[in-house]
Amino acid sequence: MQDKVQELLASEAGFTLEQMAKKLETSVREIIAYLPQEMASLAGSEDVWSLIGELPSWGKVTAIVQNEGSVFEFKGEFPKGSFAHGYYNFMHHKNPFHGHLLVDGIVEIAFVSKPHRGAESHSMVFLAPSGNCVFKVFLGRDAERKLIPEQVERFKQLKQLASVSA
Repeated sequence: MQDKVQELLASEAGFTLEQMAKKLETSVREIIAYLPQEMASLAGSEDVWSLIGELPSWGKVTAIVQNEGSVFEFKGEFPKGSFAHGYYNFMHHKNPFHGHLLVDGIVEIAFVSKPHRGAESHSMVFLAPSGNCVFKVFLGRDAERKLIPEQVERFKQLKQLASVSA
């Protein structure tokens, strides 16, 4: 499997994690496990909700949900939320991003540094018990399409912590 993942990474196709998983008939979690160590690290369930609670302080990010080949994006500040009825609910009235995350539906976070269309890119991939992606949060970019340095620094800190605890 590792060789197949490396072949897909080396190809010019620029496959997403989901496309790689579909092509190799496996889960996104499995693909992440075979990415080079410098490209990905995993944090367990104990870190999920503290990170989601921290994200509103990061500023502009891009949240992505990809399902059955369709991609939904939200660019802006990640919303604050609260726990109720088995869900983490995003319902801050000043933020247009609303929704509900099933608390038992996210068990791991992967910190992935994988170029996208030739540009440096970093994302947090929130994984379901099935090993598939619930959603991703990509670091934000400024008006010149450059990554926001404070976000990159915090992301790298968290990624390093995850690789130590993994």
